[in-house]
Amino acid sequence: MPLNEVLAALMFVAFIALLFTGFPVAWIMGGLAAVFTVFAIIAEIDLGIATGVDWAYTSLMVDRTWDVMKNWVLVSLPLFIFMGLMLDRSGVAEKMMVNFARVFSGVRGGMALVVALIGILLAASTGIVGASVTLLALLGLPVMLKARYSPELATGTVAAVGTLGILIPPSIMLVVMGDRLSISVGDLFLGALIPGLLLGALYMVYIVVISFLKPELAPLPEGPREGLSAAVILDFLKSVLPAALLILAVLGTIFLGIATPTEAAGIGALGAILLAAMNRNLSIPVLRDAGRQTTKTTGYIFALIIGATAYSLVLRGLGGDELIEGLFKGIPGGPNAVVIAVLLLAFVLGFFMDWIEITLILLPLVAPVIKSLGFDLVWFTVVFAVVLQSSFLTPPVGFSLFYLKGVAPKSVTTQQIYRGIIPFNVMIFATTVLVYVWKDLVLWLPALAYSK
Repeated sequence: MPLNEVLAALMFVAFIALLFTGFPVAWIMGGLAAVFTVFAIIAEIDLGIATGVDWAYTSLMVDRTWDVMKNWVLVSLPLFIFMGLMLDRSGVAEKMMVNFARVFSGVRGGMALVVALIGILLAASTGIVGASVTLLALLGLPVMLKARYSPELATGTVAAVGTLGILIPPSIMLVVMGDRLSISVGDLFLGALIPGLLLGALYMVYIVVISFLKPELAPLPEGPREGLSAAVILDFLKSVLPAALLILAVLGTIFLGIATPTEAAGIGALGAILLAAMNRNLSIPVLRDAGRQTTKTTGYIFALIIGATAYSLVLRGLGGDELIEGLFKGIPGGPNAVVIAVLLLAFVLGFFMDWIEITLILLPLVAPVIKSLGFDLVWFTVVFAVVLQSSFLTPPVGFSLFYLKGVAPKSVTTQQIYRGIIPFNVMIFATTVLVYVWKDLVLWLPALAYSK
């Protein structure tokens, strides 16, 4: 094996190994880029072996960083983050929880269905997993546990539906993916809508079925129940309307071609501020806190993007992309076996890595291979995104599980949370299979938009 390929392989192995040190990933990627640049230069000067990487090559990092900073698409990231944080503080979810509970009070498993419905609405409004899981856990988990719901069903529902925000548009994950692969974020939003709603629908079907098959997991509430009336239905519609208008303002303007994702993110941020004001939850401390959290989260993401840019630049210079392409194309079984192998790798990495690390490192390396095999990149990216749902719901690095455990009552154990998310991970696998086999679930809406 040529020296440059040896260095490329060592660079990838070193990255995986250093992840377990707990050191910030952005600095790991940037540091490895610098260290292996030095190794490559020493090899060329002392051994006379050209590796393809020298100071002139790595100086391209300045231009790459500038390209990241001036990227119009990435401007939507802080706007979507701010929108999610402001919506979290607006009081909309609390109102929906109260009025949804009144409507579904007589249904077995009704409270879990309420959490699932609100989770889907939050996913289509915010795209912030941490905010959604935390909010659903604080609002819904104590109520379900008080109603003697199984802790496994209650925690699994909260973690799974809260994680839908990373798949159902507007999703910051899809924004990052579109930027890294230079494909339309609008197409990804359209392509991910049906798979995301399908996954949410599967969660709800599971809740209904398991509640009837095993009534002890979700008993009916005790005491008299409020029947459906015009007043109850009216309150229900009033609570849904603000979230529906925000979804229409963000996704509707994108899908109808009125606004770009970045422009729609600005509309959404303004809409979230107005909702907070309408609910009398808008204040200087709230704006200050949301602004600080937005800055921290945006800084974290952009540090990772710049670190990943440096890492991938050096890895490609050493021939890492050709090495990976050769490895995957050497898999027996044809093109479909290659795609399945990539998806399995993403699933396994999800046990140990965050979605953004997988997206920034693995996805840009494998996407050219997938494209060369004749697959549609929008379809593949959405399938990849569905698989990454599991990265939030699998230990030991399942961030939704961390968020949930951090705010759950002390009576809820980690083992109960882990058992609770197993059926939902099975449904993620089922959705992945459906989207893989039936490609129109992803490609129909983008094709419909272009046909107009």
